[in-house]
Amino acid sequence: MQSDSIRNLVLVLGDQLDPGSSALKDIDSNLDAVWMAEVAEENTHVWCHKLRIASFLSAMRHFRDELAKRGLRVLYHELQTDPAHDRGTSFAEVMISDVAAYSPKKIVVVDPGDYRVRHQLQAAADDSGTPIEFREDTHFYCSIEQFAAYADGRKSLLMEFFYRHMRRTHGVLMDETGEPEGGQWNFDHDNRRSFGRSGPPDIPAQKSFRRDATTQQVLDLVNQRFADHPGSAEKLSVPITRRQAKAALKHFVEHLLPQFGQWEDAMWTDEAFLFHSRLSVPLNLKLLNPRECVNAAVDAWRTGKAPLNSVEGFVRQILGWREFIRGVYWVNMPEYEGLNHLNHQRELPSFFWDGDTEMNCVRQSMQHVLTDAYSHHIQRLMVLGNFAQLWGVHPKKFHDWHMAMYLDAVDWVSLPNTLGMSQFGDGGVVGTKPYCSGGNYINKMSNFCSGCRFNPRERTGEDACPFTTLYWEFLDRHTDRLSSNARMQMPLKNLGRLRQQGDLEAVRARAAELHAAWDHA
Repeated sequence: MQSDSIRNLVLVLGDQLDPGSSALKDIDSNLDAVWMAEVAEENTHVWCHKLRIASFLSAMRHFRDELAKRGLRVLYHELQTDPAHDRGTSFAEVMISDVAAYSPKKIVVVDPGDYRVRHQLQAAADDSGTPIEFREDTHFYCSIEQFAAYADGRKSLLMEFFYRHMRRTHGVLMDETGEPEGGQWNFDHDNRRSFGRSGPPDIPAQKSFRRDATTQQVLDLVNQRFADHPGSAEKLSVPITRRQAKAALKHFVEHLLPQFGQWEDAMWTDEAFLFHSRLSVPLNLKLLNPRECVNAAVDAWRTGKAPLNSVEGFVRQILGWREFIRGVYWVNMPEYEGLNHLNHQRELPSFFWDGDTEMNCVRQSMQHVLTDAYSHHIQRLMVLGNFAQLWGVHPKKFHDWHMAMYLDAVDWVSLPNTLGMSQFGDGGVVGTKPYCSGGNYINKMSNFCSGCRFNPRERTGEDACPFTTLYWEFLDRHTDRLSSNARMQMPLKNLGRLRQQGDLEAVRARAAELHAAWDHA
């Protein structure tokens, strides 16, 4: 095929590795070409973890090879060890170069998951004078238009009600009378157990995958070109092909799902994964379809292989939360990215990058982030996110950190979870209250406090848990802003007792000492 014979230049981005993609549905190998590019900007606009870079690049190169096996022409740009040899630094720069070289009649791409990338591609297409067609991402249960219609006219968006709507719409875990299986919509009360002193039961090994030559080439590139980036790339064990992703799903359903529900909020020393699936990476790269995951879990319940509380909890994460978060992102961008309801302005302390802290819960959680670019949802929300919120970190800076450090971070899913749910930066669009707590919650849900020099029950003094000190200081600082929130009335009532007892001055003083020590550490 000659360079001037391209009809459609079909763009496939790094988080669109879907063999059933709408961009590929009518592709003609004789007329069209697939375009994929590794670009420096996507790895450096936030200071990306080495594992995050490696997982994206390895998955992209494997998907390229699968497309080539299907007989498709693939124009693929690899990052080079020497940046001077790259074709460009951004999608737009490389794409404009290839549009000039191949003169396609049209550019075709599935709607990106990142508002920034979508507008960058639109601008590049406009600059080149080439029409661009953005196609619906059919990976999801709920389209952006459907979510917008659902949200239209509602005073507030509650994930629980959206989840019920999705269950009814798609007939998931519904009985023949149209009621939820088991007689209730969620089983949260069964899914909040801690391990207690005896610790977790026997945990099946996580599914791991061998490195092939393609992955090793990527690791060599990352270790040379991105040597100063955080973390290590040595433990790349997540699925990075469609076949591996299906094997990971099968392993989770058979070995981990049966006990997932009851322990999904629990934490334990040196246990990064416990009974969690780690399927968010292949899901967010589109190597797995959410329907596959939901159907496999429901089938496990119907055949007696997993209890309803575990299955419902897993289904809620995908059919409820994941779809809800995506809808919130797209109906509120670009203004959403700039929200800062609590007017927090601080930087993250340095231990969010190196894990060097005496707080055992933070050190444990950061150990998993640095080693695996992963920590499960309670460590993200109630340890690392909780600390950042109590500390007063600017919510966008916390989002940028999360985008840099987690394997599964893509803008559409990360921004509402970090800025909204974790940091309450949106003032209640995602979560109905700030998700904040003192050290006692962490003590209840883990054994971290038993190995820590700080006491979760103390709020003042050198041995006081920083979470406990900062929790009360946070409530004190934001009393006026939170006073109208019905879900915050009990904490604020308790704060009032401390104020009456004259204890808040000592809390403020201790919080000031922590900030003086860690603000620039």
